[in-house]
Amino acid sequence: MSYADVAARGPKQTAEEQARAPAMPEIEKTDDSVSSLVDVDSPHISSVPSDFESQPVKTETQADRIELEDRTREAVAEAKEEAKRAKDKAKAKASRGNDYVRENAQNPVLIGNALTVGILGTVIGVGAYRKYVRDELSWKVVGAWAGVVGLFAAGDYYVSQYLFKKYPTKK
Repeated sequence: MSYADVAARGPKQTAEEQARAPAMPEIEKTDDSVSSLVDVDSPHISSVPSDFESQPVKTETQADRIELEDRTREAVAEAKEEAKRAKDKAKAKASRGNDYVRENAQNPVLIGNALTVGILGTVIGVGAYRKYVRDELSWKVVGAWAGVVGLFAAGDYYVSQYLFKKYPTKK
């Protein structure tokens, strides 16, 4: 059912309501639109020079586009150079880290820390999984163990600093 059908079934407008309604706008018909046509013989039509086709840049828009492309090419070249420098810097930093590990592979403090972190992480992970399976894992339990891990990390830091005095790392 359309809106028009529903509106036709409703109450009719009174004469007073019809008088209050604004008049429908009408289109004025004039023949003035003919005067706005461009006269092709008028002087404001410009012509191009005879060597227009042989010019490398024919319009201002084309000149602007060429200039923008040149600036973009320069910016891309600069960005590539900057990326290459950053890549080389990162590669040098990564190789320094590899050298540090190779040089200090026999340091007992670093070996002890690596083993302790691995074992502690495994124990906490297995314990958390068991609590999860039994539906006993809550945010309170997680928060408490996070505090324990934080205290252990602080203690390990100070113990490691003391042991590094006995077993210094190679730089």
